[in-house]
Amino acid sequence: MANIKSSKERIKTNEKARERNASIKSSVRTASKKVRVAVQNGDLENAEILLKEAFRLIDKSYNDGVYKKNTVSRQKSSLQNLVNSLKV
Repeated sequence: MANIKSSKERIKTNEKARERNASIKSSVRTASKKVRVAVQNGDLENAEILLKEAFRLIDKSYNDGVYKKNTVSRQKSSLQNLVNSLKV
């Protein structure tokens, strides 16, 4: 445990940020999984609705600084390709 007051405060701040980031990452993974399940079931309409929600969460996570730009682009591209595979 740190002895310096600013270090103690920083530990608390880092813990709050870690918990917030973990929560955001979890919600993104859940949204992505819902899209993947809809695609597996062949439900195009539901997949497109869930894709829109997943995109919203992924973009929000980028704005909050949880994910980097390339990670967000890769996730969105992967999900979009899955949904597009139903349209063929």
